[in-house]
Amino acid sequence: MRQVEFFRKQTDFPFLATRRIWYALSIFMAVGSVVLFFTRGLNLTVDFTGGTIVEATFSGPADVERTRAALEEQGFQDPVVQVFGTVRDVTARLAPDPSLTADRAREKVAAALTSIDPAVEIKPLEFVGPQVGRELRNAAIWALTLTLLMVFFYIAFRFHTWRLSAGAIIALIHDPILIIGWFALVQTPFDLAVVAALLAVVGYSLNDTIIIFDRIRERFEANRRLAPELVLNQSINQTLSRTIMTKVTTLIVVVALLIWGGPSLRGFSEALVIGILAGAYSSIYISSAIALDLGLKAEHIFPPARVREADSLP
Repeated sequence: MRQVEFFRKQTDFPFLATRRIWYALSIFMAVGSVVLFFTRGLNLTVDFTGGTIVEATFSGPADVERTRAALEEQGFQDPVVQVFGTVRDVTARLAPDPSLTADRAREKVAAALTSIDPAVEIKPLEFVGPQVGRELRNAAIWALTLTLLMVFFYIAFRFHTWRLSAGAIIALIHDPILIIGWFALVQTPFDLAVVAALLAVVGYSLNDTIIIFDRIRERFEANRRLAPELVLNQSINQTLSRTIMTKVTTLIVVVALLIWGGPSLRGFSEALVIGILAGAYSSIYISSAIALDLGLKAEHIFPPARVREADSLP
């Protein structure tokens, strides 16, 4: 069966010849993202700041938009409302309000929900303190950090060189930084679903990077005497069709989720869209280019025994 290719002919784009331009662009966007993070900050949800969690069961299918509007009418700012379990069950996350006592918060929630459905069943409210929010934030940071460390050691073990690991890690750090910068810029609510999207982006971008690295190893094994820049450029071009096709098909699904998924999934889908776009060029222009500038050669990838075996071939 003939493999479907995005390009009819094998491409030969000089990707690595323009790597300085992409370095500059990446540094500019990364620095801008860091500045936005420290000047504007993130619009953290109750997951990280603490607040009130409401769970309710309506007598019929829940209307998320009406529920959100009713809570806003009672003075709750930017409530996050989602359907969970059955179509009659909803959960709402309310930002902390120091001016409200627990009893007053219960009254306002009850007034909002009974205005939609007098037969609604409201479960006891859960109040999440700031300490819990800090613990969740720290857990999210640790999860991302440990993921990057494990990726570094895995690539170093699999490809026998830290140079490819360094290139991959710099590219993987680059993608979440741009996502965080975007969220600081547009102030989309940042919740645990966005953290899940960050980890998904890391895994998805890593997949493309590993495929390119595998091709680099194959090309070096076929001809170890070729110049490293030529080998890396050939490897990127040979995997380009696959990279573009997987990115485009994934983007179609994620953009559909962004458009029709509703406010509760907006942060998750936004993070995926930005991450996929950032990962599309970081896996091509950054990870391999960094490895090249760190002096990657064929002998760095192959163990000494395999190098001697290859040298003995005619």
